[in-house]
Amino acid sequence: MTTADDRKARAKAWFEELRDRICAAFEAIEDDYHGPLADRPPGRFVRKPWTREDGSDGGVISVLRGGRVFEKIGVMTSTRLDGMLSPEFAKTIPGAEKDPRFWSSSISLVAHLQSPRVPAVHMNTRHFMAAQSWFGGGADLTPMVPNDVDTRDFHAALKRACDAHGADYYTRFKAWCDEYFYLPHRGEPRGVGGIFYDRLDSGDWEADFAFTRAVGLAFLEVYPQIVRRRMSETWTEAEREHQLVRRGRYVEFNLLHDRGTQFGLKTGGNVEAILMSLPPEARWP
Repeated sequence: MTTADDRKARAKAWFEELRDRICAAFEAIEDDYHGPLADRPPGRFVRKPWTREDGSDGGVISVLRGGRVFEKIGVMTSTRLDGMLSPEFAKTIPGAEKDPRFWSSSISLVAHLQSPRVPAVHMNTRHFMAAQSWFGGGADLTPMVPNDVDTRDFHAALKRACDAHGADYYTRFKAWCDEYFYLPHRGEPRGVGGIFYDRLDSGDWEADFAFTRAVGLAFLEVYPQIVRRRMSETWTEAEREHQLVRRGRYVEFNLLHDRGTQFGLKTGGNVEAILMSLPPEARWP
């Protein structure tokens, strides 16, 4: 096995391991819930492998719908073995115009909650290999009812992960997140931020991979804590209405501005998986 093959296998295995650990943690939350919707059965993930048009494996879509805590949560792992960059995208990567082949593997997660008291969340990490190779990803929180404690704890967990790997990582990646998850047509941020990084190639693959794992583990540590803290609180109809309007903003960002959505659609990805992030219900006033 070449070094490149070994790295591909390790990255893919990690994203799939993280998926399994996240799904188990969220199903445990469903089991432990004792709030207003406790008469419902606990939600469970349904896993659906998918293949590309050429018959090659694409990945696995894991979706939990209609749970007691999670109204909809999708966790997708995807690996592209022999992709070809579009001419437009290849121009952004030195050397890719001559050799547009690429490999990629990733995990992507979006959670929409039954309760407006529990914040929605997004997390993804990925490894991309072409003429140049890098890691990217991040996590960001979208409260429907603002809560400074939840925001503080979410950022603190990500900061600890960043600080262990780069003295300037948190400052840089928090600012990048604030800039990226912004709706220019609304003049407002999507939520309270987190971190976002892309094209991370420090020259030390092991260090970059370790940081990417640390981001996933930080998310796995802090977000279930936030959910458990808020999930049994009662909410008002006004808060639910506000939640649905905020979800409309989520839809607008993902369809108009999200680079991952655009990349997936332009590289022949699974449309169902690409649009997995959309909420089951949203509203525009």
